[in-house]
Amino acid sequence: MPTFKSALAALFFFVLFQSLNGQQAADSTKVASIFSGNVGLTTNGFSIVPTFSLNAPATIMQLSWRKKKFSFDPDFRITLDAKKGSMLFWFRYHAVEKKRFTLRVGIHPAYNLSVRTITENGAASDITQARRFIAEELAPSFQITPHWNVGMYYLQGNGLQKDGSRTVHFVTFNTTLSNLPLGGKFHFQFSPAVYYLNVDGEEGEYFTATGTITRKGWPLMLQSSINQEIKTNNTGSKSILWNVSLSYFFSKTYVTKNSTGAALPN
Repeated sequence: MPTFKSALAALFFFVLFQSLNGQQAADSTKVASIFSGNVGLTTNGFSIVPTFSLNAPATIMQLSWRKKKFSFDPDFRITLDAKKGSMLFWFRYHAVEKKRFTLRVGIHPAYNLSVRTITENGAASDITQARRFIAEELAPSFQITPHWNVGMYYLQGNGLQKDGSRTVHFVTFNTTLSNLPLGGKFHFQFSPAVYYLNVDGEEGEYFTATGTITRKGWPLMLQSSINQEIKTNNTGSKSILWNVSLSYFFSKTYVTKNSTGAALPN
């Protein structure tokens, strides 16, 4: 019986083939690539799985380079002393992008940095250990109104070393209320979610929410997240976590040339 993991891989390669086959005749059309991202500071670095918090102030850098349906999205979250953090290198395919429905699949290799105590010649010392992971994602989303969408997110991760977690299943059901006016060109976005987390057989259910304030014309955003246990037996899980973050965001579009060699306007 095929597993969800094999089905996800089959879906990824199917949509990849369909995309490449359908774009062969589009060489002479306008092709744009987009480079975007945000860089900031946070009081507590949350992972893509909020339970895996760094429990320390951290720098955040999320970048994205996208061309047509493909994107490369590196994601870095490192504590200020550089002893703990994560580095994810996402390769994503935006399979469906309709007016109301979107579907994204992705895969990433990753490094998780954590502090480990070792003893040499009778003396104990702390070192930063890099553990390797690989994971796949599936992310459908449905837009109900221009300011309200609902979706789910599935992540399956695998540790590539014997120490540390080996298998992770992470499933969220989320909704987002966006572009809500606050007055004075300020807008608010609210994204609550509930999720299920399974780490090597240890299970947990959680509630998480993120609020974001932006101002039109400003490249800054103020954000705060909270993570609350509902029921769990996951080792190291904390009853409640929260943070406040300030980030600078940007986006730049680049246009390539058509098949005749003439530059195309942006």
